[in-house]
Amino acid sequence: MPRPSFSTQLYALWILIAVLCCLLTVTVWVMLSSALGERVADAKQQAATACAAVASRYDMSVQRPGETNVDLMHAVLDLVLVRTEGIEGGFWTSAPVPSAPSGFLAYAFPTYEGSGVKRDIPEAETPLILRTLRNVVSTGQMRADVVSGGADAVAAVACPVPRHAGLLAWTLTRARPPLGPYGQRAATFLAGVLAIIVALALLLAMALRRWKRNLTRLEQALAPDGRLEQGRRIDRLGERDLDHIVDALNRYVERAEHLQREANELTAKLGQAERFGALGKMAAQIAHEIRNPVGAMRLKAENALAGDAARRESALKIIIEQVGRIESQLSSLLALTQPVTVRAQEVDLRAWLAGLVRTHESRAESRHVSLQAEAASCTTQPVFDSAQLARALDNLIVNALRHAPSGGHVTVKARAMSEDDGERLRLEVIDDGPGVSAGERERIFEPFVTGRPDGSGLGLAVVREIASAHGGRAWLEDNPELTCFVIDMPWRPS
Repeated sequence: MPRPSFSTQLYALWILIAVLCCLLTVTVWVMLSSALGERVADAKQQAATACAAVASRYDMSVQRPGETNVDLMHAVLDLVLVRTEGIEGGFWTSAPVPSAPSGFLAYAFPTYEGSGVKRDIPEAETPLILRTLRNVVSTGQMRADVVSGGADAVAAVACPVPRHAGLLAWTLTRARPPLGPYGQRAATFLAGVLAIIVALALLLAMALRRWKRNLTRLEQALAPDGRLEQGRRIDRLGERDLDHIVDALNRYVERAEHLQREANELTAKLGQAERFGALGKMAAQIAHEIRNPVGAMRLKAENALAGDAARRESALKIIIEQVGRIESQLSSLLALTQPVTVRAQEVDLRAWLAGLVRTHESRAESRHVSLQAEAASCTTQPVFDSAQLARALDNLIVNALRHAPSGGHVTVKARAMSEDDGERLRLEVIDDGPGVSAGERERIFEPFVTGRPDGSGLGLAVVREIASAHGGRAWLEDNPELTCFVIDMPWRPS
């Protein structure tokens, strides 16, 4: 017959301990309940004795019958109640008194265990006190009332003061039961229950020790320098529940070894394929970008050789333009292969932006596009490389002017933004052109990615490199109505 699992044994032990704890709780409740009656009787007797003593002492101390002396009342309460622990009390009158609308004239609790002197009547027991006082007023004799709450009880006693019509003394105390007459037998029973609990605790401790030892062995095997990390199998622990985990981990080791071998092979193949792919793509792009201008130059040169002087002059102009195009492509390509060197300094943002936009006004007029700059005023000047950042904005402005429709608008904005990591400079180039398709939006900043047949796909890649060199980034805003390219960077880089 297989031995039950450790978790089942542990669960059974805990159930037994819970049952024993419940029995212990019931026993304590029975003990307290059996002793409560005796304690209530003793409390009523003490409160009645104190009430009678207070009433008679005040009657003996007052000079004229019917006289109300609040200071004397407090003195009598302190002298009488200080002899008995846990009793509080006071004086109350049924006659209306302007200075005491509730009827309570004096109150004292000389044996109060808290800090300071207690002079406020307990609010929770006030209804019980008033009920007892009114019963005495109606009967003219001492009256005691008790209210029980769980293992505790509150006893209130009221008695009339001789020779003082409508004046009553009252006392209040609380009964908390100790072990009653059945305490000895209850204590013996509790001792037996506790002995069983201790025995079960020892058994549980031994089981937990064995479990902890096995868990320690498993933890060592799972440590960074353990058997599992080294790719070795873990020995079984002899505990059924833990052995299931060990078997699963050993299967994991086998699968991990197999997957690692496959991953190494695939990584080698993928790296080789990526290298060939990158070289092929770059070679194709460069060949394409250079072949077209070279072909155009060759055609013009052949036409010039066969033509007159005017044709040769026109061909030379076109050849020069194509050479400039090749130089531009090669410059952009070199910009990507060489790191951007930032020479940061304070820049007058408004003047710098206005001068930058001014260089593109003629191109904007030729395309009938409105070009304007907006720079917010600032208390401090930003710090950046004005030449490099102007190069990035030139690419964005040329791109915006190329895509803006006739009669359209291109706006270049610069402003300061407050973020959690400090003040930042935000540059935006906005146009109302057709925008960028969703398929191209994620890849437009990659080299050689372009949406135009005559484009090199290097302008936006240069923008991204320059923004990154300044500790910022560049992106295209997700705005369906406008095309907005953004450069975000620190206002003053650290």
